[in-house]
Amino acid sequence: FYFRQKEDKTEDNKSTLENPPRSRSEPVKEEWAVNIDIKTPVEDFYKRIPDMAYKWPFELDVFQKQAILHLENHDSVFVAAHTSAGKTVVAEYAIALSLKHVTKTVYTSPIKALSNQKFRDFKQTFEDVGLITGDVQLNQKASCLIMTTEILRSMLYNGSDVIRDLEWVIFDEVHYINDAERGVVWEEVLIMLPQHVNIILLSATVPNTLEFADWIGRTKRKKIYVISTMKRPVPLEHYLYTGNSGKTSNELFMIVDNKKNFLTTGYSKAVDAKKERASKMSQNFGAKGVRGGHPNQDKNVWISLIDMLKKKEKLPVVAFTFSKKKIDENAENLRSLDLTTQSEKSETHIFFHKSIARLKGNDKKLPQVLKMEEFLKRGIGIHHSGILPILKEVVELLFQKGLVKILFATETFAMGVNMPARTVVFDTITKHDGTSRRELHPGEYIQMAGRAGRRGLDTTGTVIILCKGDVPEMSVLHKMMLGKPTSLESQFRLTYSMILNLLRVEQLRVEDMIKRSFSEFHSQKDVKKHKEALDEIHAKLQCIKNIECFLCSMDLERYYEACRDFHSLKSHLQGIVLSHPTAIKLLTAGRVVVINNSNHSNVLGVVLNSNMGTKKERIFNCLVICEKNSSTKSDLTKGDSSELVQPIVTTNLFQPEGPCWHELIQVKAEDISVVTVKTIRIDPDKIVNDIKKRQQPRFKDDPVGQSVSIATQELLRLTEANQEGLPGLDPVKDLHIRDVELVEQFRSLKMLEESLTKYQCLNCPRFMEHFTQISHNMKLKEDYKRLKFLLSDESLTLLPEYQQRIQVLKELNYIDDNNTVQLKGRVACEISNHELMITELVFENALTDLHPTEIAALLSCVVFEQKNCSEPKLIDTLVKGKERILEIAGRISALQRRFGMQVQGEYEEVFKFGLMEVVFEWAREITGLTDVQEGIIVRCIQRLHETLRDVRNAARIIGDPVLYRKMEEASSMIKRDIQNVFKIHI
Repeated sequence: FYFRQKEDKTEDNKSTLENPPRSRSEPVKEEWAVNIDIKTPVEDFYKRIPDMAYKWPFELDVFQKQAILHLENHDSVFVAAHTSAGKTVVAEYAIALSLKHVTKTVYTSPIKALSNQKFRDFKQTFEDVGLITGDVQLNQKASCLIMTTEILRSMLYNGSDVIRDLEWVIFDEVHYINDAERGVVWEEVLIMLPQHVNIILLSATVPNTLEFADWIGRTKRKKIYVISTMKRPVPLEHYLYTGNSGKTSNELFMIVDNKKNFLTTGYSKAVDAKKERASKMSQNFGAKGVRGGHPNQDKNVWISLIDMLKKKEKLPVVAFTFSKKKIDENAENLRSLDLTTQSEKSETHIFFHKSIARLKGNDKKLPQVLKMEEFLKRGIGIHHSGILPILKEVVELLFQKGLVKILFATETFAMGVNMPARTVVFDTITKHDGTSRRELHPGEYIQMAGRAGRRGLDTTGTVIILCKGDVPEMSVLHKMMLGKPTSLESQFRLTYSMILNLLRVEQLRVEDMIKRSFSEFHSQKDVKKHKEALDEIHAKLQCIKNIECFLCSMDLERYYEACRDFHSLKSHLQGIVLSHPTAIKLLTAGRVVVINNSNHSNVLGVVLNSNMGTKKERIFNCLVICEKNSSTKSDLTKGDSSELVQPIVTTNLFQPEGPCWHELIQVKAEDISVVTVKTIRIDPDKIVNDIKKRQQPRFKDDPVGQSVSIATQELLRLTEANQEGLPGLDPVKDLHIRDVELVEQFRSLKMLEESLTKYQCLNCPRFMEHFTQISHNMKLKEDYKRLKFLLSDESLTLLPEYQQRIQVLKELNYIDDNNTVQLKGRVACEISNHELMITELVFENALTDLHPTEIAALLSCVVFEQKNCSEPKLIDTLVKGKERILEIAGRISALQRRFGMQVQGEYEEVFKFGLMEVVFEWAREITGLTDVQEGIIVRCIQRLHETLRDVRNAARIIGDPVLYRKMEEASSMIKRDIQNVFKIHI
């Protein structure tokens, strides 16, 4: 039995679904993200806040005043501004407010260097400041706590007391959420922060601030006030430098002025300068001289550049180079350069030795320390991850004092560390991002270029790109300098640690975490709309009545389903077949086809030509016959009426009732129901030109051209002679399709079509009326089912992966059948990286029998990341330990594959054993054992210390005093000098 609904209600409801009310289709951004106007000055600022929590010795900008007004109202804000624009003012005011309200503020940053710098800065402004990173815990009860985002996440999972008294959380460098590895941590923290905590987001300028703020506001159910400023405190001027010697040191060409105008004349001059030199070199050295390059070319470029900048008083300079090796080479090449006065040398000497005084005697003589002292005395600094942390801090502080005149640095130096220079130089504008070499993105370039220009000291900042080889393409430079920065994008992914922590604390389901992520934001923000549509459809379904017909009650629904399956399979096969090379060859000018879509039913047409559309679909231009005065919509923009399933009944070819006319239409492959065996001789170009000409008002009354007339008459003749239809090309015989699966599907389609004539409902005198009703009703049911799916957890993109990870955890006994976290799971929650591997090592007693130094050496493989380093010499116990780790990794990898997880690369390849020997021998000597730079070793040791602490906590949970004691011992053995190597003040 079937339900029947009144026709007027169906139409009414259909139009509601096709054209939803205006309020629902309007963007809802304003509901949660409020864009603040910063063009108008805040005249009554000091009246509105007579008693400010903190005052600065300078007048605030409009965007800063607007942000402070909202902080005073306990609002959450998102401030997007260029580097050095003064975003820190907003953070400082929030800290001052929390001190006034006797609450707490947490300042989080993506990198430890920035955390350490902010600790130094805020400590000078506010006394009650603490620092918590993986290796340092200072004044943990302070009102203002500076920490990495990972520490804050850990506090949220463990229900720390700090969270209870928290008023503000400041997220600095929010654009770091795009980081593939760690971006997920930011999303976790933003989702889990309690309702009473207000959020301050500080970011470089990004295009989708409103979208991101809308997501946070929707997730936290509070308005986020977006304050964006494109104003740069010190405008930038961008140059190309083509010089390579003292004679050519003035070859500096401006290509973007301080008003952001791209100067093509400057670009052309740079290209000409390069060409002129190339022609001179070819005259002197032959054609090969142009490309050959001089072994000292880099050295000459840098010396000539620095000489020119010194004359123009453009020092200090930050030179961004995207390779540690290249930075060291550049610094070595400048050994002949001396940029400091005698008094500056003396100041540098005193400061350097005072700073490294805490190092042990041997460590003071490390090659890197001696080399750095020599460089710094001459005004040259180096800053990258291979440099010892204490030396990096010495470089930063000397740079702030103006004693470092040229600083060779990697991209990390531009990440939040507020150290502007007068000039920024790019050694190259390409970098390797871990996968391939590519040009810098606009956001990356602007972040680094923004270090040029010191507020209050320089009127403009100078940015220079070195053209050592060819001058970069104009389009590349234009896009990089003036293009849109990268949008904030979700890097949300599931990890075992996240799943176990959420299952353990039971405050938030894993499904809810996925739902609230930025990646699911667009599908989840339509939830309200989906619920309303679902209620509407549900009400309609309640109203429909039975179809009281004996014949139709027997098999009409089954007939409907068979028609639906037929249309679906035919459309699918049609798309495949018509993109087949043989079909494309046959579908050339003159091929007669049958067109079936919302505008044309069973109409004969002839193909004129075809081309690829914008969506990479093949579009066919066809001439079809029609009634003389018919008017149709474009065949490429179908109406929604075509969504209803049509019955498969034998219908004759369309034949005009009055005079036969023609029409030029564009159709897709799915609109061609039959590719017939017939072809007719035509001239496609003449046909197209004739019809297009007569579409112009002044030629509309011209007679039809002979080419069009002949083609139209031939189509009409074929229609009249073959009223029941023309035979089509056979996919196997004519199109030579040999794919077994496709041939089988064509056979199924044929059988399905034959079976459609045997249904009883076809004998009903009111069959078409009843079929239309059932189509409407079934469409409603399908829509209802689709909306129910969209509103359920099943629609979440990451749900299958979540279920696979749950299976892995059950198999390894981390959780039971009810998803309750077991002892192994509780241990894994304590581990910050490679939680499965370390937990398996602990529970298999792989570490208990080893000496503490061996444990430390073995676990270095989970923190060391460098790929290309010499193979270490290992003692037998370490060789066995390495084999054990690889065996466990293989087991976990096989388990993940068994449950269908898509994992990039082999799990075994994640572990790098290159530093095991160094860690083992750390107590005696480090520099002679490896080609890995000292800074990377120290960073690895520091991360290893954190891992050992995690394993110590794991030993406490499982009650293994032997392992606990060994972990304590291993920690103290490797940590012996780290405090001294790491920080000057901390």
